[in-house]
Amino acid sequence: MQLYDKIFKPKKMTLSNGKVVEEKFTRVPLILLLLVIGFYISVQITGFNLSVIVERGNEFFIILKKMFPPDTSYMPKIWGPLFDTIKMSLLGSFVGSVVAIPFAILASSNIVKNRVVLSITRIFLSIVRTLPTLVYALIATYIFGLGTMAGTFAIAVFTFAYVGKQLYELIETANMGAYEAMESMGTKKLSSFVVAIAPQVMPSYISTCLFCLEGNVRYASILGYVGAGGLGLIMQEKIGWREYSSVGMILVTLFLSVFVIEAISNAIRKRLV
Repeated sequence: MQLYDKIFKPKKMTLSNGKVVEEKFTRVPLILLLLVIGFYISVQITGFNLSVIVERGNEFFIILKKMFPPDTSYMPKIWGPLFDTIKMSLLGSFVGSVVAIPFAILASSNIVKNRVVLSITRIFLSIVRTLPTLVYALIATYIFGLGTMAGTFAIAVFTFAYVGKQLYELIETANMGAYEAMESMGTKKLSSFVVAIAPQVMPSYISTCLFCLEGNVRYASILGYVGAGGLGLIMQEKIGWREYSSVGMILVTLFLSVFVIEAISNAIRKRLV
């Protein structure tokens, strides 16, 4: 009972002026209790077993040892899928980032005052953002067939949803003084937006697009598992044939490619600041 009173019963404090105030009820114990219950339920549903990880965890390192040293003779066959992966990422990121602009404007409450348009646009962006990239790639293979077109479409859709959300949040934090002044003088909304809002959000927008491109190179490498081309296609093949030294070469090449792209992206982002 005393423990209950210490945790849940509000404490009273007397200030120097004689006024008595009650300390606000803390929800931390309740939140911790809910987290513990949620963790227990998750363990029961998923069948998580720590002993299996302890006993079988070394299998990961066995496969990792088989990947090194990588099979350098397989390198000539990697170049084509690697360029396909980079092309999918670049084109998909560009298309998705451009298409996201009008939707981000329509989802910005400080630009569009119609609540119906705002709600529909935001719900649409949320729905698009819900599905994983692999699901879009799988759907795209039925539309465009197997190949890089399906992968490009999947990356474009993911980029559209991600950049769209980030961009409309950037627009909503912009200083509206110049925009409202131009509108009061009779300037059209689009012209006011281009002159007053766009320069404010452009550096952050480009930085978000570059960040998305970095991630898309990694995502594109596994889209081949559903027939969308790129490195994932040959990676799936080599894993299936247990040719782990070739898989190691693919991973090393992917790592170096992502490292170079991130270095270029970081250099560009620093210039934007």
